[in-house]
Amino acid sequence: MKNFLKMRRRMGKIGKRKPVEFKQILPNMVTSGNLLCGMLSLMMTLNERYIVAAWLIFFAVIFDGFDGKVARMLGGGSQFGLEFDSLADLVSFGVAPSILMYETSVRNLHLVGAGTACFFALCVALRLARFNIVHVPGPFQGLPCPAGGLFVASFIIAKINLPSWITALILLTVGGLMISSIPYANMKKLTKKTADGTKCLALFSLLVFSFLFLKNSAPLFLFAMYIVSGLIHFDWGQWLLKPEAKDEVLSHKN
Repeated sequence: MKNFLKMRRRMGKIGKRKPVEFKQILPNMVTSGNLLCGMLSLMMTLNERYIVAAWLIFFAVIFDGFDGKVARMLGGGSQFGLEFDSLADLVSFGVAPSILMYETSVRNLHLVGAGTACFFALCVALRLARFNIVHVPGPFQGLPCPAGGLFVASFIIAKINLPSWITALILLTVGGLMISSIPYANMKKLTKKTADGTKCLALFSLLVFSFLFLKNSAPLFLFAMYIVSGLIHFDWGQWLLKPEAKDEVLSHKN
């Protein structure tokens, strides 16, 4: 009888679940926006509305940029949120761009085209899995998936028709950069206290003028510049820091 009562108490404790707080729900709602954009992009591709599909990947990047900020601001980050974010990124920046580029450019390469599209999606999956288990402070190790996914989709936004074999090479190259160890700027750690206001204003002006003058080609230009910055080892995150903040980062590393 005593054992039965003890078991009842244990079952009662297990059955009681803490209510999920709003600060944990809101970041996941933002991540859901990322996933929905990726799903809608796939649907638009299947309906041959390629420009809309590419812009949806652009909006998925915006949602992806905000979910982490919301989680840090509210203190509602969780392992569930991390895994959910990775699944959403795989759809929005792996599967959606791969299918988009396959349908618009590399389909006529047959098995080679299918292989390059699959390789790109595979590299996104590997990049996300590595990011979840290997936490390296400082710059990203390899090109971030949102940058890679939007870069290839930006050719559609800019209405640039490349030969199929060049598109295939781009998919292979960008995929390789994502699973590489090349350092890319991580600007998530920037705060009002550590960021240099003048440099931030200059970067914001570059973004604004890019869209004003380049219009649909702006995403392609901006993400191409980001990709090149990693190849030449230029860290935008370090550049945007105040001098005293840079010294503090260096002291922590030492």
